[in-house]
Formats: sequence, structure tokens, C-alpha cells
Amino acid sequence: MKKIGYISVRNYNYGSLLQAFALQQYLVQHGIDNELIFYVKRNMFKQFMRLFNVPLLKAKIGVWKRKVRIAVNPKLKYNFKERNAAFHDFFTNKMICSRPYIGRTALKKGTANYSAFILGSDQVWNPMNYGVDFYTLTFIPREKLKVTYASSFGISSIPSTQHKGTCNFLRRIDNISVRELSGQKIVKDLIGREVPVVVDPTLLFNSVQWDELLYKKRICSEQYIFCYFVGNNMAHRIAVKMLAEEIGLRLVFIPHVDEYVPEDNEFVDNEFAHVGPSEFVNLIKYANFICTDSFHATLFSIQYHKKFVVFDRYKEGQKGNMNTRLASILGILGLQNRRMNKYDETVLSQIAEDIDYEAVDKRLDAFKQNSYEYLTNIISKLKETTKE
Repeated sequence: MKKIGYISVRNYNYGSLLQAFALQQYLVQHGIDNELIFYVKRNMFKQFMRLFNVPLLKAKIGVWKRKVRIAVNPKLKYNFKERNAAFHDFFTNKMICSRPYIGRTALKKGTANYSAFILGSDQVWNPMNYGVDFYTLTFIPREKLKVTYASSFGISSIPSTQHKGTCNFLRRIDNISVRELSGQKIVKDLIGREVPVVVDPTLLFNSVQWDELLYKKRICSEQYIFCYFVGNNMAHRIAVKMLAEEIGLRLVFIPHVDEYVPEDNEFVDNEFAHVGPSEFVNLIKYANFICTDSFHATLFSIQYHKKFVVFDRYKEGQKGNMNTRLASILGILGLQNRRMNKYDETVLSQIAEDIDYEAVDKRLDAFKQNSYEYLTNIISKLKETTKE
């Protein structure tokens, strides 16, 4: 019997790996034998053409700069070696993965091993990923079932130069669901299809279920504020430092997530520089307060009923702005007031304000119900293909 091919982001990023793990676990628990397709790109021309994608090039330059910093700093080198080892351990022990498909030809040939395909969440359709031509599912024969769950564009609009190509690959997909209201609008505008907005895979499980999937032992014995910033905005860090001094709690931090920020070396009382995804969730679970600019840190804060504030990572109107995904989920759950627009003493009053989690849970349960119904439908379709 053939498996279901699962396509998702497998970057060594906390949110990316946790959402990929969550959807795979949900599928397994509902009788879907699947494996994450391990694709290794080999088309050098396509990789060269990606250099003309300015937002992607800027992101890559940031990665290269960080690698140089790491290479010349023994402490950073050790920390990142340990962090990568923790991610590798999580990936190899928690995920079900295919053998590597090296190059496009091997990838297309490998589709014969699967009866159908499901594309997962995270920013698989972000314009920066367009050149990869993997998350578009165009390598899959037209006659094979292709469905998506909570796939995201990550931004509120896509460049006009990508409209035609995006229309073409979206039309080939049998069932589409998206993670944000903005993504729903993009699909409607481009191909005229009404598609559901569903929860991020990490929200398919509640906090009790996450405790069962990961480990529960507390890794930080202190009372603390967990601070997790992906962006490099110093105003956010200053505001959190003021907050910690005001309420007398220690700051716990995971530094240098997407880029090297020198100030982070002296920023906090206790850094967890080399933890993996399981420990990331653990630090949220046991925190007194959480300050973040991260989408998935926000979701886990909500799951564990934490007092939190979310800082905008991007300025409104900034090209490539990805605030839309946070705005979408906070709006749906009635938590817009947890989003910070100013970075001064207002953080204290904002984070101390009680959250009516009874009301939030009711909204979330209603939102989840729509997601479960969608998943029930596509899981039924996926199971049918394995009988053929």
C-alpha cells in the first residue's frame, strides 16, 4: 500500500519544525501513513535566478553574515553547533521522513511512491519561495490528488509578476485551505475559489496533548519572562528590559534566531542558546510572562494561557511585511489588544492585563471546529487513494 506524500517546511526554525511535526502527528493519529518528502535542490540555474529576488537575497545576506560571525566567535560556534544538534535530534526522532530525492528528476520520479499528496502550513507560498518550485506541487502528475492544509503566503499581496504562475499552480490543487484571511482573499482574487481559513497545525492539539507529545519536565527553575525575538528591533528589547526591572523578574532569552544581534549578548539574565523545539515549548509553558514578535511563540502562549504581548516585527507598509498572519489570528481570537504598537512603559500595563481565556477558548474551539471538518474531509479523500 502506498503512502501519502507530505510536503512541508523543514528548516531548523522553531515554529517551522513544530508546525510540520504537528500536522504529521495529526495525520498519523487519524490513520494516514505518510512521510515528509526530503527534497534536495540541484538545479543551479534556478538557484542562480533566485539571486534576483531582492527580499530573498537580503534574507540570504543576513544568513551569510550570521555564519561569518559564528565562524570567528568560539562561543557562538559552540552554541549554534549545539542548537543545530538539538534540531537534528528532534527532526530525526520525531519526524517520519522519506529518503532524499536529489534533483528535480528524482523528485518527479519519486511521486510514483505515493498515492496522494498534502502540502502543509507555514509560509510555503511566500513569494521568496516561488523560485524553489517545490511547494507549488507542480512536480506532481495532474491525476494525483493534491490537497493543502493551512498553507500560507505570509504576506497580504503577491507581486504582479507572479500572478500568472501562482494562478497556474493553485488551479492544479484539488482542495485548498489557508492559514490567514489575507491568503483567502489572494486565492479568491486570483482563481475565483472560496477556500476555508483553518488553524495553524500547532493549534490542532491543546496544551495537554502537547505535553504528551513533548516532555513536561521544567528546564528553567526560576520565575521568568520569556523573551523571544526573531527581528532585530532594539526598541522592543529596551521595552522588555524596562518591564523586567519594573516587575523584578529575570529575563530568559533565545538569542540570534534569524540573524546576529550583538546587543543580545548582554541583554538578558539567562540565555538558552542551544535548545531545540521541545525546549522552546517548555520555556513558554513555564514562563510567567512572554514578550515576542514570533507567530508560533504567540500561538503557544495562547495554548498555555499565558500573559503575553506581541511586537510587530515589521513596520506597516514595509515591503515583505508579514504582520498579517499575527493580525489574522489575534483578530479571530479577540486578542488585538495584545499587539504592541508603542515600546515604552505601556508594555507593563499591557502585559499585566488579564486575558479572558474562557472567551478566547470559545473562539478558538469554534475556529478549530471548521479546521477539523476540513481535515475530516481531506483525510477521507487521502484514505480513498490508498485503496486504489
